[in-house]
Amino acid sequence: MSHPERIALFIDGANLYATAKSLGFDIDYKRLLKEFQSKGKLIRAFYYTALVEDQEYSSIRPLIDWLDYNGYSVVTKPTKEFVDSLGRRKVKGNMDIELAVDAMEMAEHLDHIVLFSGDGDFRSLVEAVQRKGVRVSVVSTNTTQPAMVADELRRQADEFIDLIHLASKIGREQNERMDRGSPKVAERRTAPAGGFDHDMPDT
Repeated sequence: MSHPERIALFIDGANLYATAKSLGFDIDYKRLLKEFQSKGKLIRAFYYTALVEDQEYSSIRPLIDWLDYNGYSVVTKPTKEFVDSLGRRKVKGNMDIELAVDAMEMAEHLDHIVLFSGDGDFRSLVEAVQRKGVRVSVVSTNTTQPAMVADELRRQADEFIDLIHLASKIGREQNERMDRGSPKVAERRTAPAGGFDHDMPDT
């Protein structure tokens, strides 16, 4: 009897949020979790996002807390603020290293990694994980202009899944969009978010 495929999800929160927004739909992270649980044994679901530390209230915080209690391994770090060459204030919050380290450490325990990002910087990571015998699927989109996925990343992946083709399975229903009480709505109104969920916590 064959064993179910061991799967882990690695979600670049900012990238996934921007991709879904570009396609005009909202992700229901509860449905996202169930979709990939149905495909094998979901070992871990990582979600990466940077947080602005000195804000009195971060609108993404309710979502992060909710994901943390509902099956996600949430990885965050504070953003860094700097001034560019034109004197403009910029905020930097890159989570690439954290994601790459976790993926390399988890690889020996997995059969399949699903990377939710179109960032071309991950191409070398995908190649390294593949050398360990792990299959890699990349979820992004090339249906927008410009495409949200880097060509080199799409070519390196064993499978490219266009997010638009998952919309009917993981998109939020129209009537749910109007539910302002759901923690999931925080992601739609703010910044990067992603995650899996079991039962919604009582609020």
